[in-house]
Amino acid sequence: MDSALERLLTFFRFTHALTRTERVARTPGTERFANTAEHTLQVALVAWYVVDAHQLPLNREKVLKYALAHDSPEAYAGDAYIYDERARAETERREHEARERMQREFPEFSELHGTIEAYEERADPESRFVYALDKIMDPANIFLEDGALWREHGVSLPRLLEYKNDKVALDETVRGLFDALVVELRRREPELFGAPKA
Repeated sequence: MDSALERLLTFFRFTHALTRTERVARTPGTERFANTAEHTLQVALVAWYVVDAHQLPLNREKVLKYALAHDSPEAYAGDAYIYDERARAETERREHEARERMQREFPEFSELHGTIEAYEERADPESRFVYALDKIMDPANIFLEDGALWREHGVSLPRLLEYKNDKVALDETVRGLFDALVVELRRREPELFGAPKA
């Protein structure tokens, strides 16, 4: 087999792993949990939408690259529930190992590795924007399913805000969008964060 084709097919296998990596939030309107590939596409499209709709002075190419790359280590590391402290700590170790594995397996894709590193460092406004936006994706999706996952896991609004506030604050526009969502969360707090529905 041609070596360039063989390398390409190896990368195809990596992208398929993203479709098999189940996340901890459902796709609204279904009983199915989203996978990392779906989440990545949603982050990229929503990021593009927000940049355009709010006429943000951000480099669109960098925004889209950060959005596409930000969770790619989950192909090997998996996802973890944000309110499980032990699982989150373990995930950080697994993601570090996943990034190292990706560098070993795809040394020719140096731009991907550099993009992931810059995203992890929040090195520029574009990476901070995508990082902050990523942090409102699950709350927005759970809101669209009327808070079912919050009720199932006993998540309160104060607990949600404690975890999200500092992260979304990295970008002013995202912070404003999150604040608007929080107004709705407060308005419907008993319904969204109450006991699980029978």
